[in-house]
Amino acid sequence: MTDRLEQAISEDALALHYQPQINLRTGQLTGAEALCRWHDDQWGWVSPGEFIPLAEERGLIRPLGDWVLQHATQQLLAWRRTGWRLPGRLSLNISAQQFADPHLAEHIVQLTSGVPASAFALELTESDFMRDPEQAVTITRALNQAGYTLAIDDFGTGYSSLAYLRRFAADALKIDISFIRHMLESQHDRTIVETIIAMAQALGMTTVAEGVETAEQAAVLADMGCDEAQGFYFGRPLSAADFAERWGDQMHDNLSRTSV
Repeated sequence: MTDRLEQAISEDALALHYQPQINLRTGQLTGAEALCRWHDDQWGWVSPGEFIPLAEERGLIRPLGDWVLQHATQQLLAWRRTGWRLPGRLSLNISAQQFADPHLAEHIVQLTSGVPASAFALELTESDFMRDPEQAVTITRALNQAGYTLAIDDFGTGYSSLAYLRRFAADALKIDISFIRHMLESQHDRTIVETIIAMAQALGMTTVAEGVETAEQAAVLADMGCDEAQGFYFGRPLSAADFAERWGDQMHDNLSRTSV
């Protein structure tokens, strides 16, 4: 599988799918998350839960991450050439191994050439931030100065220090799906979600709920003051063509507004 994955990366046999992110107050599209997908000729669709850990273990996560950055950039440029502009930002996941590169900011600037940094939001899990907090502070500040938005993914699972949290140049907290899934039945999980939202507001950070699957979850999150959400309730990850077909009206509207 390692050999076939390496071949898939080198031969552009992977694909990006896009999951919408929605403003909970307005219901409008605020961006999307790019998610890597792999369809193998022999095995069919291979789960990201299988090939992403394999890439991390076998030293392929950096070339895979570079592939995602390059193709996400190409897709944003392709949409713009056809009259579509994604509102907000396109979120991209950054692995711990990529984040260990002290020159990550310069590397990403090169890979995303042609698209302004403000078009991207870079996501790293909370536990990865805390592997080397001091280095994380340095790198996040460099990325922030380069113009990229930064989000702490899977927040609530990584035991981050509040002292470090305010030093990270992060703009958003993504509330882990495990808390969203059970918050309607579990007062404990509901309290955690409320606390994360309140803390983010106090720090001037945006909150994004992951894994929203029902209208009731979306309504409760909106009442709590959560800013944005993504999940099957709003839309599953779609190919670039299907995403543009589903959300094209708002992407055209956004182009009109940004062109004025």
